[in-house]
Amino acid sequence: MQTASVEFFSEGERIAALWRTPDVVSGRLRAIVQGPGWLGLKDAKLYVRYHEALVEAGFGVLVIDYRGFGDSGGPKELSPSVQLEDLINAVTYLTTRDDVDADAIGVFGTGGTGGGNAVLLAATDARVRAAVSQVPVADGQDWLHRMRSESDWLEFQASLELDRKERVITGKGRRVHPREEIMVPAAERRTTTVKSDVDDRIPLDVSLAAADEILAYKPIEAARSLTKPLLVIGVEGDAVTPTDHAVALYEAAAGPKKLVMQRHTTHYAAYDKYWEHVTPLIVDWLDRYVRPAGVVVTSNDGAGNVTELIEEA
Repeated sequence: MQTASVEFFSEGERIAALWRTPDVVSGRLRAIVQGPGWLGLKDAKLYVRYHEALVEAGFGVLVIDYRGFGDSGGPKELSPSVQLEDLINAVTYLTTRDDVDADAIGVFGTGGTGGGNAVLLAATDARVRAAVSQVPVADGQDWLHRMRSESDWLEFQASLELDRKERVITGKGRRVHPREEIMVPAAERRTTTVKSDVDDRIPLDVSLAAADEILAYKPIEAARSLTKPLLVIGVEGDAVTPTDHAVALYEAAAGPKKLVMQRHTTHYAAYDKYWEHVTPLIVDWLDRYVRPAGVVVTSNDGAGNVTELIEEA
């Protein structure tokens, strides 16, 4: 696998990315775009084995640092709406490359908002042919609520309202640690080393206003209109991204879909325990649906079952 550092611009800010390709490239590549998961960075070791498998199957993989994260430019803030813009612009960047087939682009997202962003991108961008969403967040408000006891949730809501008033009066709000004061880490998050290679490079000081964006974050609503192929991967009894979020996205999607549920494990342990089982499913899904197409035939059997057949160009 070859890895090259590339860059493009998203709404005027420089986006740093890695472009991963086979050692030998013959013709234009089908491409997969990935935005990192919650507070993730493009060069996380966690992603490499997925990319290796996709590259071996003949894909190019573009993984980015969102604005304000890692090596990308822009204010160090946390904004799902900005992240979606960056992903849309990443797709546009892929269409400018001579080594990419612009008619064969898919999205892979893993880890909380990474999984949710994959659904949002597929629902928003007509150029994206299929999506894989691994351990996703489907509803940001529910996600933040369920991290907290009811008393802590009420206190959190009160702090957000106070901060909104402060921003209106003074133009400035509180700065907080996103992992400690917006997300509340599960016990496993405090001990896992799965993201230790990037943990010391994430923004540690963001506007509390970011929480308002997370509250409004609703991939589940996008899924209800999604007719593109969607593979959802969840963890049974997940204490970090609730299992029913993965199930809800799967059930809501209107197009071809598949749900993979990993059992007898935990959110972070699943990456290691089941990667050999899950990775081929990811590759097979994207290989089946991310193909150049001259003709796309979509059928509905009248009972709500949608089948999409792709005839290659």
